[in-house]
Amino acid sequence: MNEKRNLSYMDSVHRTGRIWGIIVGIIILLFPFIVCLIFQTQPDYKVLVKGILATAPMYWAVGIVEIFTYVPMLGAGGTYLSFVTGNISNLKLPCAIDAMERAKVKATSEEGEVISTIAIAVSSIVTTLVIVIGVICIVPLTPVLESDVLKPAFDMILPALFGGLAVVFISKNLKLSIAPIVLMLILFIFVPALNAGTVGIMVPVGVIFTVIVARILYKKGWL
Repeated sequence: MNEKRNLSYMDSVHRTGRIWGIIVGIIILLFPFIVCLIFQTQPDYKVLVKGILATAPMYWAVGIVEIFTYVPMLGAGGTYLSFVTGNISNLKLPCAIDAMERAKVKATSEEGEVISTIAIAVSSIVTTLVIVIGVICIVPLTPVLESDVLKPAFDMILPALFGGLAVVFISKNLKLSIAPIVLMLILFIFVPALNAGTVGIMVPVGVIFTVIVARILYKKGWL
């Protein structure tokens, strides 16, 4: 009975996730066409094709890798919801991992599936409310937010967020954490093209590298 109920729940998750994924994809693709209609203009298709050919392969690769990366970490429902709402690596993933860590469940379990989805849903709602408040208050608060006193704090929000998560997971997997930390330090120090804008790309790369290292260490009996 429990297996049947679980199967029904997962079926509904996949059905709803696919529907909303298709809807969001259509909306995203329609946006440039609507803008062209409103302003009675059209893009330079030669330049557009060149730009797509230069950037699309990278995003195709990242998109495929992210599916295999995030599903085991977020569960099916959390992954669908994250892909629809965005901000996975810097918001949804930390929220889901922290929620499951506090509940002491894994994303692959039924409990973890539910908790991950709820955490991501709540973070999406809170983010939307914060954005609404920010849009309303941005003009009167701009002088305060751009002050020299607060600027260093805003610059360190993401490092502080990931630093807190890193302490938890590094302390649990000290041997395993050394290799990805060294890799990322080398890449970001010696490859100038990598910056804060490439975090979304480097997260799947780091995950794949860590899985490979973990497999090697496990085979050698070091884990």
